Amino acid sequence: MKDLVYISERSLLATLKASEAVGLDAGSSSLTSTDTDRASTRASAYARRDNRLPSTGNKTEDEAQKDFKKLYESAYNENEKLKSNLREAQLELADIKAKLERVVKKQDHSSGQAGLLEAEKREKRVLERRMSEMEDDLKVLTDLKSDNQRLKDENGALIRVISKLSK
Repeated sequence: MKDLVYISERSLLATLKASEAVGLDAGSSSLTSTDTDRASTRASAYARRDNRLPSTGNKTEDEAQKDFKKLYESAYNENEKLKSNLREAQLELADIKAKLERVVKKQDHSSGQAGLLEAEKREKRVLERRMSEMEDDLKVLTDLKSDNQRLKDENGALIRVISKLSK
């Protein structure tokens, strides 16, 4: 801003000098006192405004460098803090992913076991049915054996009766 004011003052003075030179060349008298008063009033107004406005133009190069260094350090510190937060967030994310994997594996294992238990229960029911059928078959088999033995005995008795009758 100060540079802009300084440039404006310089251009104003250059304009005044140019108009003065043109006026003298044309044979007219030098600038009137009102023109000079206006120019000096403007210059002093610019100077007052420049003094009121906070600007970095008043600072020395060393102070400006310190300001840039402070800005750099604050930006660097903030960057480091953000990097640290990012690392913490990444570690937390990895931890949560590991926990999630364990939970999913447990659920898969338990659901797999539940499926396995269901299959085992079905197989057990099938085996129990087969066992009861075999027990029934065994009872029928013992009944058939006893009937077979009875028929053999009757057959033997009939053979003896026939052989006695034939003699």
